[in-house]
Amino acid sequence: MLTIYSEQQKLHNPAREFLGGDLVPYLESPKRLDYVLEALQDNNLGRIEWPESFSTEPIARVHRPDYIEFLETAWQRWHQTYPESTQASPYCFPHRGLRHLVPEQIEGALGYYSMDLTAPVVEGTWKAIRASVDCALTAQKRVLDGEPVAFALCRPPGHHASEDLMAGYCFFNNAAIATQAFLDQGADKVAILDVDYHHGHGTQSIFYSRNDVFFASLHADPRQDYPHYLGHEDETGDGAGLGFNMNLPLPLHATGWTEYRRALEVALGRIGGFQPDYLVVSLGLDTYERDPISFFNINTPDFVELGRCLAALKKPTLFVFEGGYALEALGNNTVAVLEGFSAF
Repeated sequence: MLTIYSEQQKLHNPAREFLGGDLVPYLESPKRLDYVLEALQDNNLGRIEWPESFSTEPIARVHRPDYIEFLETAWQRWHQTYPESTQASPYCFPHRGLRHLVPEQIEGALGYYSMDLTAPVVEGTWKAIRASVDCALTAQKRVLDGEPVAFALCRPPGHHASEDLMAGYCFFNNAAIATQAFLDQGADKVAILDVDYHHGHGTQSIFYSRNDVFFASLHADPRQDYPHYLGHEDETGDGAGLGFNMNLPLPLHATGWTEYRRALEVALGRIGGFQPDYLVVSLGLDTYERDPISFFNINTPDFVELGRCLAALKKPTLFVFEGGYALEALGNNTVAVLEGFSAF
């Protein structure tokens, strides 16, 4: 198993976030990488390589140029306005009945490009999110060149980021960028399977009108949990993409491995019928039974089975790291999926 990883991703290190109405320590911390990297090394799970450096061109194939420019300059603009502040966040958003114009003032611009309060910008954010994309694109390139499977140890995650919105700890959509790179480099069809506890609404929105990408997601019912406004079963695509989007929302507290596997088999059946050239897996581990912000009941041996189920598709596969916040088990759960896949 090949893993692509960059220390630069740790430069995004916000101190706090709003959760349950309170300011709390930021859950999507750089420590997540340490736990996974240590577990990979302890289990001798293949080689670990640094990423190549890519331009913003592959990013611009997925995200709007004005959004990319905003993220590159956001911290500098914030720091000029609030030189003593260490974290940039919006305070208002262009909701129903308001004009969707990009304000000149940085707080207004942050609101325009944010879905929520979960993706603050700090001094190191730009370098970290570029390094995260570099990890995804380097792993994608290795799979394109013949590696049967690769793991992009990306952080910050990406699947909540849409064409021009940051959300849910996500800024650039690593899985979507890698998927588009496969297509730009000769693939006819790519499937994305999102197994994160939270629906990958950013990925869905990017490919929703496309028929060269099949997107399938297993996640908490959005009527009951984040992201609330997308991820329902009746969202099946639009235009040319009708029938190429599949959501399998699952109930909170009542979803263990038996229920999850049943939905997984449905998704894998559809992906198999799509006959993609490559499979991209948005690998969230927050379905774990003791995750602090999630409510499924999946345990570590179940993740081994998840890996085996994915391997049964027999497709060149790129894993892109997403969520998972139970630090004490995050590394072992990641290893369980990758070992299950490799052992199939």
